[in-house]
Amino acid sequence: MRFTSIVSAALLLFMSSPAIGQEYVEFKSQQDRFGLTFPVQPKVTEITYTSQFGAPLRARVYSAESGQSRFIATVVDYSNLEALLTEKSKSCPPGAETCRGGGSSTGAGYWRADMAGAVIYATAQLMKRNAKVEYFGWNNINLVEGHQLTLINSDKSKTSAAIYMHENRLYILEGTVPPGYPVADFFPQSVEWLDEKGDSIRYETLYHHGLPKPAIGRGGGGGGQGQGGRGGRGGNQGAAPQPQ
Repeated sequence: MRFTSIVSAALLLFMSSPAIGQEYVEFKSQQDRFGLTFPVQPKVTEITYTSQFGAPLRARVYSAESGQSRFIATVVDYSNLEALLTEKSKSCPPGAETCRGGGSSTGAGYWRADMAGAVIYATAQLMKRNAKVEYFGWNNINLVEGHQLTLINSDKSKTSAAIYMHENRLYILEGTVPPGYPVADFFPQSVEWLDEKGDSIRYETLYHHGLPKPAIGRGGGGGGQGQGGRGGRGGNQGAAPQPQ
């Protein structure tokens, strides 16, 4: 069975819960090249995201609430990272290699290391929260690789999160539900990648950010063409977020 069908069924069950609401929004952002399923139309807020090596990056937060559940997508634009950290490195003290960086491995101001480690860094920030990591593993959606994790927060709510890097954009996806509800896996697994025309895409082979981009295959759409680890688990554990 295709994971798209599983997640679609999960969404119908999720949104039929009286505590959540009766409708959902298949939201798309051409500006940030992604699609995602929210319970309601998300609010968009522009913020500054500080990267691992201190670059102030443009970012947008797409957020929605339904009952006690929260759904957040943070999209960070890394396209200007090299210029920002190269400029920052010029003010480093002479001989301060840990500040200046350089060479083919790190780049000036460590911009290469910052770019390569963006998913790891974002994952680490989630893990530093006042929460227990219940699950952490590798995942992919429509052949774009990333990380997936489940957090049990201090108030006993659960967060299903995923982090991906695609076309110099970092995507941090979080669905949080109250205690007693199955994790909202449907939310991060509903993500889809859009081309310049706004069409959903899926690669023929795994997309590794920083390596040559693979050919685009037939079909696309969100819904978790996840492979590896628990990549396709949204249809099971996230199917019906009602109190247990």
